[in-house]
Amino acid sequence: MRLAPEFALGIDGNAIPAALRASIVSISYTDGIEGADRVEVSIANPSLQWLDHPLLQVNNAFRLSIGYAPGPLEEVFVGEITGVEPSFPASGIPMIRLTAQDLLQRLQIGTKDRSFRIKIPSVGNFPLPDSAVAALVSGTNGLIPELDPVGGTLSTLIGLATFLAFPQFAQMSVRKQSGVNDFQFLTEVAKDNGWQMYIDHTAEPRGRVLKFQFLIQDYAPSLTLKWGASLMDFTPRLSTVGEIEGVAARVWVDSIKMDFVIALNWDYDRAMFKLSITPGGELGELLAPGKVTTIKPASYATAPRKILSELLPKLNNRLTGSGSTAGDPRIKASRVVNLEGLGAQFGGLYRITSATHTIDGGGYKTSFQARKEVWFGSIPAPRGAGGLVRLQGQFSV
Repeated sequence: MRLAPEFALGIDGNAIPAALRASIVSISYTDGIEGADRVEVSIANPSLQWLDHPLLQVNNAFRLSIGYAPGPLEEVFVGEITGVEPSFPASGIPMIRLTAQDLLQRLQIGTKDRSFRIKIPSVGNFPLPDSAVAALVSGTNGLIPELDPVGGTLSTLIGLATFLAFPQFAQMSVRKQSGVNDFQFLTEVAKDNGWQMYIDHTAEPRGRVLKFQFLIQDYAPSLTLKWGASLMDFTPRLSTVGEIEGVAARVWVDSIKMDFVIALNWDYDRAMFKLSITPGGELGELLAPGKVTTIKPASYATAPRKILSELLPKLNNRLTGSGSTAGDPRIKASRVVNLEGLGAQFGGLYRITSATHTIDGGGYKTSFQARKEVWFGSIPAPRGAGGLVRLQGQFSV
């Protein structure tokens, strides 16, 4: 039986002193599948005893565990202090707001210009697979990359198949980092491959495992929440804005004087993707009026990346929602939850995209954002023929 909400903080390798713990007014921890996870701690500082305290300094290591007494607490965050903000109000108690972020924030420091390739004699530059690029950039920032086996293999196969079929496109598909920081660069790599990128605080060594997860799998829910019982509230949002069912690209290969149509479609009836690559053909008959977006891939070699990065977000953001429940550390970004009591269309499986855990004078509460991914199977198909996003361009070799 759950009794009282409980938390434990560790700073600079040690548990915080009892006096500091007693001064904490509230704790808020947010994790998501985009950007660095974040903890904010509000500390009462009536006699300024915590002002300039050596524990409350930027760059100090920071750990957070949450749960309920008397049960064991779960460590949910490992990072470092990135901000200390004291306040001295005209009336009321002086406060200190402490901010900590996970190690993803280190990737946002500075910009770089480089490319990722292997030079092969008599052949030229061979592009490094995106899985290798992600591993190299992660490692140079002191992070341990963990690539999803399915997503990593698919990325490598796409790159290898493109090179073997059209070796003249190898140079065009070399990854280049130009004037952006490592976080921006890795975010682009992840998006192009259908990966979600986040620190996995449950893996060892804690706080240093950077996960690249291919989300077209992993459907098992980590918990079930029922409205009227464990689910306090839930607000779904079903939108047809920008709705598509597929992506098509027309590319011209000048060296063989032939154009190709590459199409990736989602089959709602069979709940599966359909990929086709055909010479010539017309896109116009595939496009629904008012649902056409034009994007130009840099080359035939980059077209598969652009198709994937355009299609997946549109499919997965059609049905989203936000909700809250009594505090539960199992509600984590990237995990799947099963929502009951919401009907056939709005209930079922959702993937958590962001979760905020708050402990204060009112107790422990968890709020979350979620999306019903199209392969979860219970989103009704759009009426009529869905439109395609068209990618078009002419390229020389």
